[in-house]
Order: sequence, then structure tokens, then C-alpha cells
Amino acid sequence: MSTHADTHEHHHAPGLQHQFEDMKQQEESVSIGMWLFLAQEIMFFGGLFTAYLVFRSRYPMAFAAGSNHLDAFLGGLNTLVLIVSSLTMALTVYYAQKGNRNMQVILIVLTMLFGTMFLGVKAVEYNDKYNNGLVPVAGLNKKTKAGVPAAEHKAFVLPFETVASASESTPGAPEHVYVNPHGEFQWHEYDLIRHTIELQAKEPNVQHLTVAEKIGYFTSGQLDENKFRDKVRIFFWIYFVMTGLHALHMIIGLGLMTWLLWKAWKNTYSAEYYMPVEMSGLYWHFVDIVWIFLFPLLYLLGRHFIH
Repeated sequence: MSTHADTHEHHHAPGLQHQFEDMKQQEESVSIGMWLFLAQEIMFFGGLFTAYLVFRSRYPMAFAAGSNHLDAFLGGLNTLVLIVSSLTMALTVYYAQKGNRNMQVILIVLTMLFGTMFLGVKAVEYNDKYNNGLVPVAGLNKKTKAGVPAAEHKAFVLPFETVASASESTPGAPEHVYVNPHGEFQWHEYDLIRHTIELQAKEPNVQHLTVAEKIGYFTSGQLDENKFRDKVRIFFWIYFVMTGLHALHMIIGLGLMTWLLWKAWKNTYSAEYYMPVEMSGLYWHFVDIVWIFLFPLLYLLGRHFIH
């Protein structure tokens, strides 16, 4: 009799797949699979973070200069958005366990809105890089024909001597304009040099150096022959690869949320069956955590070198 009852429960337990004996076995299997997936994701992003740290240790000034061209406010806003989305996702799991259909639907929609907001802010940032010639791929920047003096037109960055002399007289400093007919990566060294010269006032041990020597002192000679621009290009390569892959994971997460919303609308989840919501929540939290590491490393670390 009990065997018949067990068989009946096996075939009618909500969400139980045919290859599992009971819900406990299914939940354990799904949990192990999810954690294995997250482990390989950690290794994947860990490799990217390692590459970032290696290059940053080699070119700290170039990476600090690159960070200075990222909008820390927008990055901070996105961080706040994802933190709040993690809260709404956690509450979604809670109400799924309670079988509260209406709250599940509301919270999933909110989570999706926050995720979409994050991607929207990221699109604004990418557009800014496109308009300012900071995409490190030939032809992917906005093609412009800004009016600039002929002396500046011969190179996409000002000559070293011109910048150094102009830096000593800030009111007459050149503007941030350039000619970019081919959509190439652009980088203006003027800001970095000006702020570097201002910074030297805090270093009494180099007061006796000339302006050019001070620039070399603070940049470890990275400005010679436009090499510094190439190092900044490395920063933006890493920036676009890491944030782009993160954005792709966010899009996948929104796909999961869409599926959860449909299932929640059908009142699928209850105290007996909520594993899909919990596993989707783990994925969402992981993506949020990745950004929490990306934000300070890309947007904040080293900015004091510039300001």
C-alpha cells in the first residue's frame, strides 16, 4: 500500500522530472550542477581579472588615466541598481517558497526593470566612448571632422613640447578637439600631463627637475613616442571585454527572469517546488557580485594619480 502511495507521489510531485526518484534527489542534483557552473564562471572571470591586474601592475599610470575617462557616477549608479536588484531577487525566492504568486510577479518585474536600467546606463557609457574616440578598435569610433589648428592636425595628440609649455599656463590650454576621419582610437595626453605637473608640487624631492623631467618621473617614461596612448588602449580593451561579457551575462539573466515571470504567472512555484527560482537567483547574485568587483577596479582604482 505504501509502495503504491510512494509511486503516486513520485508521478504527481510538482516539478519532479521523470529521471529522479524524489524531489530531494532532484534538488541536490540541480544544486550541484548550478554550483559547478558558477565555479567555471568564477574561473572564467578570474582569468580576466588576473589579466587586468597584470597589465595594471605594469602600466599603473596609463590605467589610472584610462579610469579617469570613465564616469564614476554612472558606474556607482549601476552598482546601486544591481544591489537593489539582488534584494528584489532574494525576495522573489522568499515569496516563491511561500507560494505568493502576486508578489513573485511584482518582484520579478522589478528585478527585470533594474537589470534593464543597468544595461541602459551601460549603453550611455559605451556611446560616450564611441563619440570620444575611445573604442580601441579601428573603425568603431565616431568619424568626426572637428575644426582644429593645423599644428594639432598633424597628429592625433599634441607634440610633447607644445603640451608641456601650454601646461604651465592653464588658461591658454588647448581644447579637447581632434580630427578623426577613420574612426580610430584617440587619446589626448594633455589632461594627464597637466594634472601630473600639478601633482609634482606635492613631491619636494623632485622640485629641482625640469617640466619634462617631472613628467617622465611621474609617468615612468611612458609618454615617449605615443607609447603611453598604446598602453591606455590596453586599458580600454580590458574595459570593453570585461564589461561587455558582464553585460552579456546580464542579458542572459533577463532571459531567465522572463521565463520565471511566465512560470510565476501560471502559479507554478510553491513551498514544495521553487528550485528554478532559487537557482536563477544564484546566477543573478553572481552577476551582481562580478560587477561589484569591476566597478572599483575599472572606475576608482588609481584615479588619485590624475586628480
